[in-house]
Amino acid sequence: MAKKPTPSAASARQAKIQAAQSSRGGGANVIVVATVVVVVAIIAVVGGVIWAQSSDQQDATGGANALPPGVSALGAGFPGFADVTPAAGAPTVDLYLDYQCPACASFEAALGPTIHGLAEAGRITLVYHVKNFLDDNLKNDSSTRAANGAFCAADAGRFQEFSDQVFPNQPAREGEGFTDAQLRGFAEAAGISGDALTTWQSCLDAGTYTDYVNSVEAQSFEDGVRGTPTVRINGEIVDLGSIGSPELFTEAVENATA
Repeated sequence: MAKKPTPSAASARQAKIQAAQSSRGGGANVIVVATVVVVVAIIAVVGGVIWAQSSDQQDATGGANALPPGVSALGAGFPGFADVTPAAGAPTVDLYLDYQCPACASFEAALGPTIHGLAEAGRITLVYHVKNFLDDNLKNDSSTRAANGAFCAADAGRFQEFSDQVFPNQPAREGEGFTDAQLRGFAEAAGISGDALTTWQSCLDAGTYTDYVNSVEAQSFEDGVRGTPTVRINGEIVDLGSIGSPELFTEAVENATA
């Protein structure tokens, strides 16, 4: 019959077990954490990106209540082509994008010129909701930094020009993100120079609009937007598979006109 270990032997054994767990970084807890991370990992599906949002908030902070020009409150979208007066009855098109989203880049390549043309002609009111959920999934901060760069460019009246540089220049490998030099290059290509470029750089370095970007992420999730790209026309989410050509998108806009 096996002998029951003495108290001193049991204590020594427990000490060894605790030491082994410590050397493994926490034992079973690591497995639990890893499982949770996998559950909230990004899933590419139906030509877009779907995400799960945890209760954790973005660690980065920025300019508190700083808002880009034309934005009325935290969580609200950014008005595209704000200098254009829409025609009477023009529908509102809300566009939800993440600058690290490959499907968003494909969407912009296919429909961006059409959407921009409709906005410039006053046939739609275009509202951008620039998100940063991919920072959590890809374990970087490039969505937030690129969004900051875009809104810092908006201060110079160059939001659209900056945004148009980001999507075609996404890294070939998703998750590599954007370097500071690349973001500055986008600003320069957008036509920002001299003192305006210095101001843009200071804005980017300070993360002035980080809190605003975080608020857009939270608000869009609360509003039921679960993937990017997402398009709402007059508040209704549209099936991008059914309006995937410039002609069909234009037709959808015309049908939505009041």
